[in-house]
Amino acid sequence: MSAILTSLRNTVITGAILALVVFLAITSASSQTSAYELGFWQYLFRYFHILSGVMWIGLLWYFNFVQIPNMSKIPDEQKPAIGKVIAPAALFWFRWGAMSTLITGLILAQLNGYLHKAYLLQDGYQFIGVGMWLATIMWFNVWFIIWPNQKKALGIVQVEPDVKAKAARTAMLTSRINTMLSIPMLLCMAGQMHVA
Repeated sequence: MSAILTSLRNTVITGAILALVVFLAITSASSQTSAYELGFWQYLFRYFHILSGVMWIGLLWYFNFVQIPNMSKIPDEQKPAIGKVIAPAALFWFRWGAMSTLITGLILAQLNGYLHKAYLLQDGYQFIGVGMWLATIMWFNVWFIIWPNQKKALGIVQVEPDVKAKAARTAMLTSRINTMLSIPMLLCMAGQMHVA
């Protein structure tokens, strides 16, 4: 068991195998599930969408509730560990979690037949549509504002100290915007099935 739990790779692989076993055990007992039915694909992309969203929003909240507020408490000689090791790794999963969440969400909306109606905020799709617009804005912020500025702030791209400081502030403020938008976005995503 320790060989599984001491390696993140092995832990994730084992988690995926367990998910597959649970899925097969439940669906094999039901004659209604077919890999060729639309419902199966809707379910599969909803699962991937939620999984990706947990990664994305979890890291967004980690940055805003844990890392940023506590940076001033870390001694200066220890800060390079955050900036050179932890933050770049977290930002990798953060931005690709955002990409995966957006793509799986768009696929799911198309499979469910409401992609265009939701983006146009047509009657009956306002909740999910507003949620999709907020998520799209947040995705844009991650890829086109936060990440380019974080590369400067972390020294991945070399810039002058004043540019580095400005980039760090821009990335932080945009991350706070995404944190703010994540709250109504999640309300809209959950609300579509229960309120609309």
